[in-house]
Amino acid sequence: MTTTLITGSNRGLGLETARRLIEAGHTVYAGMRDTASGEAARSLGAIPVALDVTDQGSVDAAVASLPELDVLVNNAGVLGPSRGGVDDLDAESMQQTLDTNVVGLIRVTQACLPLLRRSAAPVIVNVASGVGWPRWLSTPGHDEYAVLGIPYAAAKAAVIALTVQYAKSLPGFRVNASDPGYTATEFNGYSGHQTIQEGTDATVMLATIGPDGPTGEFHNRSGRIEY
Repeated sequence: MTTTLITGSNRGLGLETARRLIEAGHTVYAGMRDTASGEAARSLGAIPVALDVTDQGSVDAAVASLPELDVLVNNAGVLGPSRGGVDDLDAESMQQTLDTNVVGLIRVTQACLPLLRRSAAPVIVNVASGVGWPRWLSTPGHDEYAVLGIPYAAAKAAVIALTVQYAKSLPGFRVNASDPGYTATEFNGYSGHQTIQEGTDATVMLATIGPDGPTGEFHNRSGRIEY
């Protein structure tokens, strides 16, 4: 049995990822800030776990409650200021976005490493975004091109870079980043053109790879995104 922890999984992409991995036979621990919001996850068969990625004590307590761990899906994130350019940017909003989307990811990953090292086939999937991909941000015609907000884009660019570095540092692991694409969720006011299932295709694929699967790569539902 594969044991999986998914952060930010009380709704949206995280909840759908939990549903699909449970369907694939995983035992899923659904991390969320408040387990009172975990009824949907619980109804799927997931085990809600109180986990606030911005709080080291919460992270440590959540990880200490896990009996074992094979797969970590770092899904928790905030949109932060999504509209406007430099005139709407301030250091506080940047810091808050980075603390959840980047530092929070590192808090959870570092706390999980001892458990993951005991697994025969440890896997980490970091949910990034094409909004963190400079080529798409600068190419007319891509969904990402219209995005002006800086904090979210910078945070997701950092997630892609740290994925590569973790993969190099953990050769026995499979560590990859996924791009959900522009998916209709509460996160974006249901404005995306992809379904929730399409938005989790890359994450689920990367969470179910074997020891001979890719590592240090960035994938969307169509396959590998070349660096």
